[in-house]
Amino acid sequence: MITAPDRLLRRLEWQVMRRLDGRLQGAYRTVFRGSGIDFDSVREYVPEDDVRHIDWNVTARLDEPYVRQYTEDRDLTAWLVLDQSASMRFGAHGKDSVLTELSVCLARLFTHGGNRVGAILYDNRRQRVIPARSSRRHVLHLTHELTRPATTGPDGTITDLDAMLRLAASTTRRRSLVFVISDFIGELNWEAALTRLAYRHEVVVIRVVGLVLLEDAETGEQLLADTSDPLFRQRLRAEVDAREFAVASAMGRAGITAHRISTDQDLVAALVDMVRRSRRRRR
Repeated sequence: MITAPDRLLRRLEWQVMRRLDGRLQGAYRTVFRGSGIDFDSVREYVPEDDVRHIDWNVTARLDEPYVRQYTEDRDLTAWLVLDQSASMRFGAHGKDSVLTELSVCLARLFTHGGNRVGAILYDNRRQRVIPARSSRRHVLHLTHELTRPATTGPDGTITDLDAMLRLAASTTRRRSLVFVISDFIGELNWEAALTRLAYRHEVVVIRVVGLVLLEDAETGEQLLADTSDPLFRQRLRAEVDAREFAVASAMGRAGITAHRISTDQDLVAALVDMVRRSRRRRR
């Protein structure tokens, strides 16, 4: 009997993975990564280097900045840190659908090359950790977990992104490639946790934009609003711009460049665009 998760995985393999074949060939292992995994040596710092790789002990001894160099591992461990909060679950084809399909595609992309993928599924009241493994059956298990219906509704609290990132740091012991997929709707208290995570791991942030729930402070009336809608952004330009600036600034201080994907965007085009942007940033 073919289950719904199996149908979803087969559809994504046919509609997305086949279209990606050749377009990302040979690039999936390193395109998002600024360095390798295993320490190799140190060399003098040059202005283009990532300051996170400065070896402060050697720098102090020699009174000149030095950076650590790394070599590639033969295999790679990738972790998917997935925001499953209430703000991600609105709409018939909302942000949760994008998160699910994007996560399954990334997992299949990496496991297809023999690499291991784990996942952290987070909301305020329930967290699930799927250990990193490498096989199509493992991706099918992840797909099943992602498509399980929510057992609880909104609890009136916003997503604790700081706790989500701290959970990711405590779970991912080995240096890994970490994808954080979220709408980043919540308190702006997560910068320190993201900085610590990025210090040890190569971190890729993917912000999903689309429908959000707005509530009138006086009447309590709720409505869905599309954050990717230009008319919505125009009406609330000041609030949106201030929020976007604050989020971008926090990520910049953490050394992270965030990618964006909207709920109406073609998944293949989004993945290819992320690869191209990552390549330009590394150059």
